[in-house]
Amino acid sequence: MVFYFKARPEAGDYTIFMGLDKYENEELIKYGFPEDVWFHVDKMSSAHVYLRLHKGQTIDDISEGVLEDCAQLVKANSIQALRHCNPFHYVAGNKVNNIDVVYTPWSNLKKTASMDVGQVGFHNSKMVRTVRVEKRINEVVNRLNKTKVERKPDLKAEREAANAAERAERKLQLRDKKRREEMERLEKERQAEIRSYKGLMVSDKMTSNKQIASESKSLQELEEDFM
Repeated sequence: MVFYFKARPEAGDYTIFMGLDKYENEELIKYGFPEDVWFHVDKMSSAHVYLRLHKGQTIDDISEGVLEDCAQLVKANSIQALRHCNPFHYVAGNKVNNIDVVYTPWSNLKKTASMDVGQVGFHNSKMVRTVRVEKRINEVVNRLNKTKVERKPDLKAEREAANAAERAERKLQLRDKKRREEMERLEKERQAEIRSYKGLMVSDKMTSNKQIASESKSLQELEEDFM
């Protein structure tokens, strides 16, 4: 099960989503999109929350409002382990103030065979950003929860369909590029022919009929030259 939320409407049409459990998180890690940004509470157990940006956007395009929505949703779905002798006791992370939420592009998530289900690392730590969340803002969390929709998507099929669309788009772009290059080549050839023709029409290289007549020898002169 995946839960989908709508970010604040004034920020644009953005979808935020998260998995039901660590197994769903594993699928989200595996079949993410290049436009996805991953959020998680730093040094706590929390939901893996994703923001899907618009095509062509990057992590730098996330507005403060959408960032707050994602951070609040992560905080509202986190827990913290506190050890009081033995065993471990857990307290809702949404009751803990001044927490850090880390976020990074989906493409920066690193998954190895030795990692537990749902566990991830990073390819490049410099691409990981942090936002401080001082406290839970109920107004934000309640607004997001009102947009909540539960679905059981075929994440693999969605990713494969997206890959097929991307391949088709690249093929179309390549075909358009070749067509433009061919048109440019033909235009260069045409311009070269025009320049060549103009060169032949230069006045000081042309001979008039009058000049031909004045320079022509008479039949008698030609016969004398021949003799």
